[in-house]
Amino acid sequence: MTSEPTAFDTHAVFNQPPPFAGRNLWADDVALVAAVQREGGAEFVARLAQYGGLAGDLLYQLGFDANRDRPRLRTHDAQGHRIDTVEFHPAYHRLMDAAKSHGVAGLSWYDGSPGAHVARAALSYLHHQAEAGTSCPLTMTHAAVAVLRQHPELAEWADKASAPHYDPRDVPIADKHGITLGMGMTEKQGGSDVRANTTRAEPQADGSYQLIGHKWFFSAPMSDGFLVLAQAPGGLSCFLMPRRLEDGNRNAFRLMRLKDKLGDWSNASSEVELCGAWARLVGEEGRGVSTIIGMVMMTRLDCMLGAAAEMRMALAQALHHTRHRQAFGKRLCDHALMANVLADLAIESEAATTFALRVARAVDRAGTDADEAAFARVATAVGKYWLCKRAAVFVNEAQECLGGAGYVEESILPRLYRQAPLNSIWEGSGNIQCLDVLRALSRDAQVLPVLEAELGNVGGRDPIYDAALQALRAMLAATPAEAQARRVTEQLALLLQAAVLLRADSPNAAAFIRSRLGGDHAMAFGTLPDDLDVAAVLTRALP
Repeated sequence: MTSEPTAFDTHAVFNQPPPFAGRNLWADDVALVAAVQREGGAEFVARLAQYGGLAGDLLYQLGFDANRDRPRLRTHDAQGHRIDTVEFHPAYHRLMDAAKSHGVAGLSWYDGSPGAHVARAALSYLHHQAEAGTSCPLTMTHAAVAVLRQHPELAEWADKASAPHYDPRDVPIADKHGITLGMGMTEKQGGSDVRANTTRAEPQADGSYQLIGHKWFFSAPMSDGFLVLAQAPGGLSCFLMPRRLEDGNRNAFRLMRLKDKLGDWSNASSEVELCGAWARLVGEEGRGVSTIIGMVMMTRLDCMLGAAAEMRMALAQALHHTRHRQAFGKRLCDHALMANVLADLAIESEAATTFALRVARAVDRAGTDADEAAFARVATAVGKYWLCKRAAVFVNEAQECLGGAGYVEESILPRLYRQAPLNSIWEGSGNIQCLDVLRALSRDAQVLPVLEAELGNVGGRDPIYDAALQALRAMLAATPAEAQARRVTEQLALLLQAAVLLRADSPNAAAFIRSRLGGDHAMAFGTLPDDLDVAAVLTRALP
């Protein structure tokens, strides 16, 4: 029973929003629903609706536990045996189990029907909103299948990586129905320049290799296997290194420490020594980079999706708070300046989501359509650069909408803010992406015509867009120098976002073009022109 208030009561709680959890992240996202159907994933809508409800309630709540109690490294057991085990909060395993069983890491492979990559992308986008750290092993597992499937002798690894089963036991893969995969690419002296790697791969009489060296960043160390780059006699090569050997013994590598990272707290990232670890060659000696390039399109797409998901969750949090919070006589969202900020964020978020799903369609069709394959090659680099650049400043603006409440750990926003820079750094930083864009434009004869078709097909629908497209054509015709790579990539990103919004007949297309391409916008969010219908933008953003 509730006691009667007394003169000494000091803590009446009012003017606070209700808890966010309990939402369906799919049903609430008009732009996502439309994009999935437009890009070929309509037959998966029921599956996505189910996962949207799970992500917006149970998984959202589990994410707080998984990040509050970070992974711990146990190098030895109580008897002094080397075990190199990482212990996670149970919430981490529940998140991984939900994701794997619902297809976040494998739907596109084990289903294989048209649109499966689009649906898998949407699943990843929904999951990342609830908990981003688990997205790292899920992304690596999904992307690695693209490489493993090219080699029939690795079919068991490919099938079990894509299977909708999660098994956290530290046992050989023969004893599992589903596995996860990690990566060991970078070293202290090289970073993105993986050709500077010094880890050695020494051939053995039975055709296997022993890996000897050090990896400065060894992702998801409790995975069942790892794709690792090392220097073989024939040059830099790609290897599959299992955690457990077929006889059940641990492979010969040692976890030195877990990385003390800015964000991504629920996920363990490690530093490792390879002490003659058993591995098998994937592809040919000397073609390690060419072998793993099949993963790049997948991982870059997931970086785009992660950035778009972080924007979407930050926007939803800001809208939820400002719709339930009174200040200066009315709801926060009803103040003109706050409404401008929120509408600006909503437009940015929709553009990010629609572009990411358009790229997912290109990835889905890349195996059968040369034009879509060419588009995917360049658009994943463009999108990874731009969306990941936008995420951090976007999340910070959303934090401001909540004020101090957005800066304390009871809110998800501090976690999102720590997470937001990750995708811009992981899988090649911004400069790497922009140089890849210039390289694609200059070396791949298919890329420029494909971009011209993508951008030109919506010409004539908006004069500001048409003028910006003409300016881009002139920029590309001048053969941009390396120092202009970021400028070119940014303009490509903005025009590609505008094009997909126009093609989608989004009611926010004109506002995006006017503000992002037409100059009717200042440097910060919240500087949209006065005559936009911001109420309509916000209604669309979150019902």
